[in-house]
Amino acid sequence: MSLRRVCSSIILRRQYCANKPKEWRTNNDITMTALRPKKAKSEHVYQHQHFSDVKMIRTVGGKGGDGCVSFLQLWCNERAGPDGGDGGNGGHIMFEASSNISNLYHISNNIRGDEGQSGTSQNCHGKNAKHTVVKVPIGTIIRNQNGVIIGDLSREGMMFIAARGGAGGKGNTFFTTDKENAPKVCEHGPPGEDCSYILEMRCIADIGIIGFPNAGKSTLLNAISRARPKVAPYAFTTLRPNIGMIQYADSFQLAVADLPGIIPDAHRNKGLGLQFLKHAEHCSALMFLLDVSSPEPWLQYDTLLYEMNKFSEKLANYPRIIVANKIDMPESKENLMELRERVGMAVIGISAKVGTNLKELLKEMRKVHLKQKQEEC
Repeated sequence: MSLRRVCSSIILRRQYCANKPKEWRTNNDITMTALRPKKAKSEHVYQHQHFSDVKMIRTVGGKGGDGCVSFLQLWCNERAGPDGGDGGNGGHIMFEASSNISNLYHISNNIRGDEGQSGTSQNCHGKNAKHTVVKVPIGTIIRNQNGVIIGDLSREGMMFIAARGGAGGKGNTFFTTDKENAPKVCEHGPPGEDCSYILEMRCIADIGIIGFPNAGKSTLLNAISRARPKVAPYAFTTLRPNIGMIQYADSFQLAVADLPGIIPDAHRNKGLGLQFLKHAEHCSALMFLLDVSSPEPWLQYDTLLYEMNKFSEKLANYPRIIVANKIDMPESKENLMELRERVGMAVIGISAKVGTNLKELLKEMRKVHLKQKQEEC
């Protein structure tokens, strides 16, 4: 290779490195850089998909097939003996953990297994019914009606038999003895088990966004992910959690949940409070989103923290991020400064509507998630 060609390649390489953005020059910046969605969101009418992390289900196993009473008649022997076949077994109902399922909304409240086929003449046994396999997310906890945990599907492919199908009934051939050569009795297929369970997801997202109604939770999720939660200027717009995925430059993904709004006395079940607080328990970390444009926003943080502690002491130990939203409003500047003094923790000021300071928030979310994973290990 000539000297001129070597020098030109070095010059081009220096120009390329100088023109690259700063966030791509070091490995630390690459891992913390979140990618904004490149593809535009669809403009057609969006059909909202509900999310369910707790569900009560009744399972009924399939009924067993009935046995048959029949006697064989041949042209040379009209009394050739009994030839009634047995019935087939009813189908079981089983839960299987699958990584392709993200929530419990697709599961019906009443699940019935297939019935076994009845036996026929000429010693033909009925066909066994197929088992009903219901896919559930990995980490699903199964409780009985008393709330006791009886199953934990923590790994891919783990299965739990929820209801057993009934055994097939015996035909009259089964009851043939030396003394009784022509029995005229058979068995009916018994019904399957009838059981009720409470399915509960252990974790629905890495970070859950909690706050008062109209604090901007859905707007924030809409700004940092491709999720399309409903955004409206009235309280309790979100009644079910909405999940969004955040993409980072190193192909890392972070699941974020937009949780329904929490109001004072939620731990006393005011405004469906217990149901809403249960969603927060299924997240690994919490983000307190406060509206700093409202008067005394630090009272919102105290109220949310009080409701968390009253509902479950475990929630008080969750990793948390404090975020002040709507800093683009004129009255937010003074409230943000006082909020940081009263809370005594780092407060990230953002504007979900305008997009102010979202990059710093995404970096902090990644840091909190990585720190939590290191502590668990």
